[in-house]
Amino acid sequence: MFVLVVGGGKVGYYLTKELSESGHEVVLMEKDRVRADQIADEIGSIVVAKDGCEGSALAEAGANRADVVAAVTGDDEDNLVICQMAKHLFTVPKTIARVNNPKNELLFSHLGVDELVSPTRMILGSIEQEIPVYELLHLAQLSGDFELVEALLDDASPATGRNPRDIELPAACAIVAIVRDDVAQAIQPDTILRAGDKVIATGRSECEPALHEILIGVSTPG
Repeated sequence: MFVLVVGGGKVGYYLTKELSESGHEVVLMEKDRVRADQIADEIGSIVVAKDGCEGSALAEAGANRADVVAAVTGDDEDNLVICQMAKHLFTVPKTIARVNNPKNELLFSHLGVDELVSPTRMILGSIEQEIPVYELLHLAQLSGDFELVEALLDDASPATGRNPRDIELPAACAIVAIVRDDVAQAIQPDTILRAGDKVIATGRSECEPALHEILIGVSTPG
């Protein structure tokens, strides 16, 4: 497999090194010539000192035959441009973008980036898992500005003891499943929510305060 990595920071450097050591063909693009030369001294002549936002530079690096283009610079706008050109100018089968600002994830998805990697989202998710009783845990950003969230019910939760179908939810919002005793379950006509259930819901981002009140029922810690 031929992978074209754009961005010679720590992420790009270690990604290129691991791919190369695993036997894949890989080229790393880094527009800063000093940084590019430094990396080349360490991992060899697979480094191209060119700006990946330029179509001619991508062509020189071999984008026309790449199986994957991974844009991992520290600039979201650059990563989006790189993936757009890879997909539409060079018909690269798979594009992967590093997204530093989670608010940009929806835009990247709408514009056809195949896979998003958000370090901020990953760290946020890890932190949120430490306080699930007081907060909605964000599981995933879906298309159309929808989010998949999880709420852990306790005895004080307004939803505890109720059938999900009897809970009045905001428009464009739904309870889609529960996790009980570590087993995911679909919502059934006779389902009654219990303390300890993890409720999986989906809705637009503006529904989050209402979901918080319905499922958790405590004020967000300030």
